[in-house]
Amino acid sequence: MDVCCVALSGGKSSRMGTNKSLLLLNNKTVIEKIINELHDISCHVYLVTNEPVIYQFLQIPLIRDRYKEKGPLAGIETAFYHIDASIFVFSPCDTPFISSSIYRYLLKQIGDKDAVIPVYNGQIHPLSGIYRKKVLPNIQRQIEQNKLRVKDFVNNIDVKYVDDFDYIPDKVLAKHFFNMNDPDAYEKAKSF
Repeated sequence: MDVCCVALSGGKSSRMGTNKSLLLLNNKTVIEKIINELHDISCHVYLVTNEPVIYQFLQIPLIRDRYKEKGPLAGIETAFYHIDASIFVFSPCDTPFISSSIYRYLLKQIGDKDAVIPVYNGQIHPLSGIYRKKVLPNIQRQIEQNKLRVKDFVNNIDVKYVDDFDYIPDKVLAKHFFNMNDPDAYEKAKSF
């Protein structure tokens, strides 16, 4: 297997007050919408979660974090550690409107880089990035040193930042990077 896709569902959802990945949008859970879109990129789709029992309905491989309470960097490390692939496409569980076309565009940009990370409206989105497995030792080193910020990790690898999405419409980009972290954002998502 060369390319796989991984959804990360490990946050506490404290601002939302409930598990945001299980909220409904158009009769589908947010996580189902994400998984379905990731299946358009690769037939190898996984979910990293600390609560695998509640996600069994997805019928995909579920992987429990190797490091508890260490945040999304630990989720990325878990995927690299357990999955036999060379390129990993990641999606956080709070972006319900991801677009496979954006990920395919990013995949074309990787070249010989360690990672491709999108930049939208001046903000980098490392949890929506694409990474090569060879960066696993870098992540493990950071976790061992308790340096858990994903942005710190990406500063120590060879990254191509992409802020020009060429032919992809602005509307698609805005939805792809829409982050649903609180009840107001959930209400907004229902109107899309």
